[in-house]
Amino acid sequence: MLIGLHQFAAALYLAAGVAGGVALAQRGGRARQVALLLLSAGAVVHLASFAFLHQSVPTPQLTDLPTATSLMACLAMLFYLAFARRARWNALVLAMAPVGFLGAFVGALRLPHAAGEGALAAGAWSHAHVLLASAGLGLLALASVAGVAFLREASRLKYKGRPQLSQLPALETLDRVNLVALSVGFPLLTLGMLTGMFWLQGEAGHVWSGSPHEIWMTLAWAIYGALLLARFAAHQSARNAALSAIGGFAFLLFAVIGIGLTA
Repeated sequence: MLIGLHQFAAALYLAAGVAGGVALAQRGGRARQVALLLLSAGAVVHLASFAFLHQSVPTPQLTDLPTATSLMACLAMLFYLAFARRARWNALVLAMAPVGFLGAFVGALRLPHAAGEGALAAGAWSHAHVLLASAGLGLLALASVAGVAFLREASRLKYKGRPQLSQLPALETLDRVNLVALSVGFPLLTLGMLTGMFWLQGEAGHVWSGSPHEIWMTLAWAIYGALLLARFAAHQSARNAALSAIGGFAFLLFAVIGIGLTA
């Protein structure tokens, strides 16, 4: 059931992406509503799949990379849908659908995944770590998408594109989404890292093991802390904030997934 639901969610995300492409070609219309509906259905199915997590044999742990990646993508979709209630924010279905598809597709390929030898036992701290960190990652992914859309819309305005041809939200809306997602996502990521330390302390007796994952995640956290400081204390421009959100998330993905794949 777990694999089947992930496959179904991936199919719905893929269909949402196709419908989003059609909406872009047709410049709006019913296709955009269909795309948002398909993405919403995919997010619901994706979320429901986690209800069957503990019924799989072997039981995947939330700390496994495929499970955590799938959860991050699912939460990113839910956060996006919360923002999509605003006018024209639903035009970004085409950008968000691949995120959901890749998360669900990875889950469908790799789950159920048995814990490797020497893996720390799952518990309350490990679940809190993954849930909080995944929520933070999902929001920071949304900030990155808003950054890409901001740069695209700013470029259109710079070269005097016709307003009626734009399907993106206003620059102020995109910048606000970037700001909110960064302001909430960074504290959640911080809490995720702290609960990860408590988890390690409870299982191994120390809060730092010096693993590549921990080192790179600490660097990513420091980068986002600097970005947050630049945004609020140094009054960073909206364009630079958009660039920072994109670059910061690219580094964060490498720290979480890239290092996890090579570990």
